[in-house]
Amino acid sequence: MPSLTVENYLKAILQIGVREGNEWVSAGQVSAALGVSPGTVTSMHQTLGEADLVEYRPYEGVCLSEAGRKLGMRMLRRHRLIEQFLVQTLGLSWDQVHEEAEHMEHAVSDDLVERIDEFLGRPDFDPHGDPIPTAEGDWPDGVADATNLASCPTGARVRIARVTDQRAEFLKFLTQNGVALGVEGRVVSNNLEAGTVTLEMDGPGESDNTSVLLGEQAASRLLVDRL
Repeated sequence: MPSLTVENYLKAILQIGVREGNEWVSAGQVSAALGVSPGTVTSMHQTLGEADLVEYRPYEGVCLSEAGRKLGMRMLRRHRLIEQFLVQTLGLSWDQVHEEAEHMEHAVSDDLVERIDEFLGRPDFDPHGDPIPTAEGDWPDGVADATNLASCPTGARVRIARVTDQRAEFLKFLTQNGVALGVEGRVVSNNLEAGTVTLEMDGPGESDNTSVLLGEQAASRLLVDRL
């Protein structure tokens, strides 16, 4: 059985590759994602290569093998289903579930994960809007590409579809400012010079609309559907 560390690396490599749209992932990217030194990552990449879970190229990084991708998708499926379970059944908030799922994903069996999926009604997305892989290791049907909020022009109408930064502090900031999945609104300003985006969110009435000022980096972590 793969170790907890191996599972974490494969999941991280998979997520980085999907996010960047590139099969090859560098040691620096994995180092930043997992908070470990580049030297430690390089050593693990070599180990994963010897286990035929990745193809490893010095100074270039790694590319998941079919076996590595399958295991990475398996862990990602576990993680996202557990997050959805914690929100949907126990009422935890979206800023509480990531760390809990990080621990639980290594302990549950495939049978329990299947039972959780069935119990939840086989959801396609987790509480952060991330797609949940199927048991066969595929992405769910109908997963559309969302647009980075930071790239939306002034005046664009948008709906919040996904949050790619799942640090508790960032999610709490969004909650405090009324930003949640499904919220619709308008980009009041996208100031490239200042590096800020102002999003006005719809309220029950026009006088109830609220606004939030986001830095460019924060806005880039929000994926939206253009309306």
